[in-house]
Amino acid sequence: MAIRNIRTEEDNILRKKSREVTKFDKRLYQLIDDMKETMYAAPGVGLAGVQVGALKKVAVIDIGDNLIEVINGKVIKKEGTQVEVEGCLSIPDVYGKVERPEKVTVSYLDRDGIHKEISAEGLLAVALCHEIDHFDGILFRDKVIEYIDLENVEEEQENQQL
Repeated sequence: MAIRNIRTEEDNILRKKSREVTKFDKRLYQLIDDMKETMYAAPGVGLAGVQVGALKKVAVIDIGDNLIEVINGKVIKKEGTQVEVEGCLSIPDVYGKVERPEKVTVSYLDRDGIHKEISAEGLLAVALCHEIDHFDGILFRDKVIEYIDLENVEEEQENQQL
């Protein structure tokens, strides 16, 4: 495993659409393993392939419960709305409130190409939507309702006990 460089907002690759994964091989496993290591080292709760320069629909997410590897993920059901503070490893030190679905169901493949679905709410729903947006070249900045400063983020997080 290796820690890869995280592409930042100035890099045009982040605006490109990622391709579906069709080959489930050692190269894919290496990418996923590197992405996990990179995400944990950053530290972050999610990372999409494009953020490390791989235009593949691959994401890793861990909000503290367990790691989820999402390949070719697609939101197939949405319910309700929530507004939460988001940030992005590709846009360091920028935070803003974003409206996302409260609950989502995501269809995806695991690293072995096995079809799965996950239903999520709260922070996991936010993380899934955020990373799947990366597949289409969408950054959270495109959806920000209101930017906030870091001190307010830390204060809100302490109040929410995330």
